[in-house]
Amino acid sequence: MSGIDGLPPLREVIATHELSARKSLGQNFLLDLNLTAKIARQAGDLSGFDVIEVGPGPGGLTRGLLAEGARKVLAIEKDQRCLPALAEISDHYDGRLQVISGDALEIDPLEHLTPPIAIAANLPYNVGTELLVRWLTPKEWPPFWTSLTLMFQREVAERIVAQPGSKAYGRLAILSQWRADARIVMSLPPGAFTPPPKVSSAVVHLRALETPRFDANAKILERVVAAAFNQRRKMLRAALKGLAPDIEDRLNAAGIKPTERAEQVCLEAFCALARQFET
Repeated sequence: MSGIDGLPPLREVIATHELSARKSLGQNFLLDLNLTAKIARQAGDLSGFDVIEVGPGPGGLTRGLLAEGARKVLAIEKDQRCLPALAEISDHYDGRLQVISGDALEIDPLEHLTPPIAIAANLPYNVGTELLVRWLTPKEWPPFWTSLTLMFQREVAERIVAQPGSKAYGRLAILSQWRADARIVMSLPPGAFTPPPKVSSAVVHLRALETPRFDANAKILERVVAAAFNQRRKMLRAALKGLAPDIEDRLNAAGIKPTERAEQVCLEAFCALARQFET
């Protein structure tokens, strides 16, 4: 029996329901329930929260979130083979688990949830970054979520928390750190998963700020940052020349040397540059 909730161990669940991980769905299962419970704890006190989980698979993290006291878990699962195993968890937890079958990129979960809302997931590798960008760029801020506790490939996690001057620093760091506190809270080796991926993984915790760190129009900031890092080896006066004919003047007005490259420019300076495009 498992140590966290009395349900069968995950290896037994996988064998019973014939749930071999599928590469086409970006699946790598975590089978250690102590580990999934530890990941759930990184989300903080969930007792008053509804939690969205994307890609629960056989339900290891799902069980951790429920055992740690989540008020409700809404699990979105594309792989229909996993639904019977998740139904068993829902029955065990008296309906605190609701499962939606479908693609997380196409589903609006909010009609099923009551704030406050947290998101916690071992994200499928093939959609993880796209989902994060969507959650960080809603039409209105603050967003519907209070926090994100997400597992990524280690390389993606390092891009989220990267600082200026590093090779990992780029658009993802700007988007994450402008509106949230972001930190890596756990690291996991390939051997923790079945099947083992080729790379290490890490859990990132992001807590939404009430207001962005620095004033800027979101769409303008995204456009400026995208243009700067799309040609990150070029000086900014060249990388951004397509945005405005007087780009050197705008860079100088924002306190940025036109000869600098994108990876040298801090978040505050990028926001200052974005404001130069508002006039």
